Amino acid sequence: MGAIFNDELKRLRGHFMEMGIDASEQIYQATKAFTENDPQLAKQVLAADTRINDEEVKLEKEALKLMALQQPVASDFRKIIGILKASSDIERLGDYATHIARAAIDLSDRGHNPTIEEQIEQMMMIREMLERVLDAYAYTNEQLAYEVANKDIQVDMIYVQQQQAIMTALTTAGANVKPYGDYLSVIRFLERAGDHIVNLAEWVIYIGSVKLVELNPGKADPDMVKRKLSKK
Repeated sequence: MGAIFNDELKRLRGHFMEMGIDASEQIYQATKAFTENDPQLAKQVLAADTRINDEEVKLEKEALKLMALQQPVASDFRKIIGILKASSDIERLGDYATHIARAAIDLSDRGHNPTIEEQIEQMMMIREMLERVLDAYAYTNEQLAYEVANKDIQVDMIYVQQQQAIMTALTTAGANVKPYGDYLSVIRFLERAGDHIVNLAEWVIYIGSVKLVELNPGKADPDMVKRKLSKK
């Protein structure tokens, strides 16, 4: 392809990376606001809510224009499609950040369980996963993509453990049960964020080798995490 196409593709890839970095920061700030009882920080996350959505719309327009005007060959076409598909997963991460920020504001008017909130911070390993999968995308590093996807089983195990801990705490909460619904929602949002990061890893592999792979074993075997935990 010509220099114009290469420049436009480079710009498109750059915008995708910016979108991913923004999503990483948003989900981190939202979770921090939740675990540290900081409604002002949560409101800042909400104020930036539309940015990732706007970035996705802009990226989609750029990608469609590039395909229509430059008519890329198969390998370059695959790169553009991969970006389009992966951007929808990034957008979902932004949605989860928004949901967590709203829960942080809601929780600020309720009771707290500091032990559970500290445990929820463990799930922020997803931020490192997201940053690494963006690195994998930047260099089309399939091996790194596989490594990131394999980390998701740890997120799932933490999720199940925390879910059990929250339900146990709920039985002794007495009248102060309101926060626990927020706790359950937030760990679910973070667990789902891990799944979308796995999707991003799958798109890295698609771009690199045209393989459509399923890297989330929990989808095929939902009880696998419970079996692993029972052996610990």
